[in-house]
Amino acid sequence: MLTVDEAMALVLKRASPLPSTGLALMDAARLVLAEDVAADADQPPFDKSLMDGYAIRAADMPGSASRFRLAETIHAGESSARTLGPGEAAAIMTGAPMPAGADAVVIVEHAEESDGEVTLHPPAAVKVGQHILPQGRVYRRGDELLKAGNELTPARIGLLAAVGYATVRVIPRPELTIVPTGDELVEPGEIPAPGQIRNSNAAMLAALAIDRGLAPRIRPIAPDEPKALAAALATGLESDVLLVTGGVSAGRRDLVPGVLESLGVRQVFHRVRMKPGKPLWFGVGPTRGSRPGTLVFGLPGNPLSGLLGFVLFVAPALERLAGRPHATRGMISGRLARDCNHRSDLETYRLATRSSSVVEGPFEVDILDSIGSADVLAAATADGFAVFSPGDRVFARGEIVRFLPMR
Repeated sequence: MLTVDEAMALVLKRASPLPSTGLALMDAARLVLAEDVAADADQPPFDKSLMDGYAIRAADMPGSASRFRLAETIHAGESSARTLGPGEAAAIMTGAPMPAGADAVVIVEHAEESDGEVTLHPPAAVKVGQHILPQGRVYRRGDELLKAGNELTPARIGLLAAVGYATVRVIPRPELTIVPTGDELVEPGEIPAPGQIRNSNAAMLAALAIDRGLAPRIRPIAPDEPKALAAALATGLESDVLLVTGGVSAGRRDLVPGVLESLGVRQVFHRVRMKPGKPLWFGVGPTRGSRPGTLVFGLPGNPLSGLLGFVLFVAPALERLAGRPHATRGMISGRLARDCNHRSDLETYRLATRSSSVVEGPFEVDILDSIGSADVLAAATADGFAVFSPGDRVFARGEIVRFLPMR
């Protein structure tokens, strides 16, 4: 049986970035750029005024106040065809190009305009370049602005628009399908018969995927019958990632591994030295043209097992597929809020909350009382999992432990 780290390494080894595609700019937010981007022009493309005021020649303003003939008015989006002469000023708006001959701007608050003239009385000497952004000051044509691998934040989307990108090559969001299995399941809106339970796992897993920017597809509940189960799983193999819930343990009706094998999915591992979620199954489907084989995760049917399996293994794989190569388990450190008696030969993940009131040092981790891997109520109040290494011991209050956030 593999350790968690060994299993993680096998998952990430098979999770390569998806082939790039061209998308409309507004559909590319938060995706990973798949091409280098260079400036197509200087920015700004001209010397521009940074303030509403009056463009002048700084040499014409030797004293504290001077009168100028008002030669023209230049609005943003306009340009001047004349050269500013001695003793002339041009009324200029923020963002407008400077007229030829002018080399400074005096703001409108330091001016009085009357009868085609303007008197300027700045509080300090006017300097060349005052309130002007020179051409190319932000970047020059041909400058590299973004590199492949950059995530397209809102500001970077704006930068792409500024350099003329209506479409852009990116690593697409992975496609994810969820197939719940089990004769004991009914949909959330149904009343369970004796021996049945509602299908909560699919909704929980879908919400985890949505929280990461995906649009998962949830298939109808697949019965514990080989032919029907194969038909349901085959539809999921059209996606980049397939999550199967239930049917991967050691029961007589745990048919998922065998059915996946019959569909050409190659098992990579089955069972991990962890609690909960030990029966977790992972494999890779056949290649799909230019796209790699589907990553298939068989998650145990107990809710906490599925929740932990997603956060621990599925989420990093999704990050890798989306072009983020440094995806890891995302562990952080916290300090136990109380003593914890741990007895297990497996790496154990216990539901916990984290305190945000700590001013200095690691936050506090408080272990929640839970009745086991079916305790969805405890999961609903948790912030993540406290992680305990194999072995029997008491972890004392204040001791540093690893913490796996759910988000």
